[in-house]
Amino acid sequence: MPTIKVPGFKFAGIACGIKKSKKKDLALVFSERPAIAAALFTTNAIKSPAVLVGMDRVRRGKVQAVVINSGNANACTGAQGSRDADAMCQRTASVLGIAPTLVIPSSTGIIGVPLPMEKVLGGIGAAASRLSAASFSDAAEAILTTDRFPKVSSAKCVIGGKTVRIAGMVKGAGMIAPNMATMLAYILTDAMVDLPCLRHVLREAADPTFNSVTVDGDMSTNDTVLFLANGFAQNPPITRGTRDEAILLKTVRAVMKKLALHLVSDGEGGTKVVEIRVEGAKTIQDASKIANSVARSQLVKTAFYGEDPNFGRILCAVGYAGVRLQPERIDIFFDRVGVVRKGRGLTARERKASQVLKRSTFTVKIRLGLGNESKSIWTSDLSHEYVRINSAYRT
Repeated sequence: MPTIKVPGFKFAGIACGIKKSKKKDLALVFSERPAIAAALFTTNAIKSPAVLVGMDRVRRGKVQAVVINSGNANACTGAQGSRDADAMCQRTASVLGIAPTLVIPSSTGIIGVPLPMEKVLGGIGAAASRLSAASFSDAAEAILTTDRFPKVSSAKCVIGGKTVRIAGMVKGAGMIAPNMATMLAYILTDAMVDLPCLRHVLREAADPTFNSVTVDGDMSTNDTVLFLANGFAQNPPITRGTRDEAILLKTVRAVMKKLALHLVSDGEGGTKVVEIRVEGAKTIQDASKIANSVARSQLVKTAFYGEDPNFGRILCAVGYAGVRLQPERIDIFFDRVGVVRKGRGLTARERKASQVLKRSTFTVKIRLGLGNESKSIWTSDLSHEYVRINSAYRT
């Protein structure tokens, strides 16, 4: 994993005993001064207490520390779960010497099981003693659950004559769907950004990245994307509607795009990353509905796994997406190999198409011929391994 540093931020990742595997399971992210903060959270009606605490505190627009545990979601745990989320913040604030209102908790893992708080609180103290600017990778490892590998990304740009750094870490492999996923994501920058701008950049960067991936169509109770800007770069403050905002947005989007594709490539049991691209739609909403319909189809995803260019399954998923169509205008391609022309299957092209599906990454392009709007969603295939992992997750 590359060495990633963001001025003004320190990190830690340790094993405190939450996971039976004894792997790292508790992380701290600490800013040397309060950072401007924006966040997105799960839209699931059932939310972990960690999410509820985070939603409340991020409204103030400042965060200095994040305490993250993996292996236990602290969700569906009643009043005790709320007390435990608060206790995590109190303990973090105490060992770091900051206000509890500047701490946000995150949890991920098994739902419905109380946190082992003695281990968690002891782990927070141990993690605080190991905070280091060079421990980004330890924190990225400590937030993982069924992930096969840590997911990180970084970039830099020049704003106001100052070099600005952006880095991100994310966890997630299953329960990945558009409009957030089973992800915990932390995007950090040393840029000086005002709060309305930071919130705008996060929303705009999330739509084509974290909100445009799916593995299995499920949505978690704990999803959190947190964006912190601590101002250590000492650039002139970035504000809404400026050229500097556009530069920041482009760079943040690139970081988040890489992280989002890591999520799909690590899809539980997945062997392929597939872009479902819909073109020629009347509206962006229509394009999104169709792309999501195809990307979530279990029959389509199993065909990808079997390297079967079954365009009939794709056409079916297009047809039930709830969008008005003219079927005789539809074209479908696997990369550059056409398999449907004006709504009719080109069975003679299937052998070439099957060669495309042997690749680890490819694009399914669906042209509707109805307008000028387009949308891409990235998905994985669906394998035997996905069933094995998720059938035995709790045991």
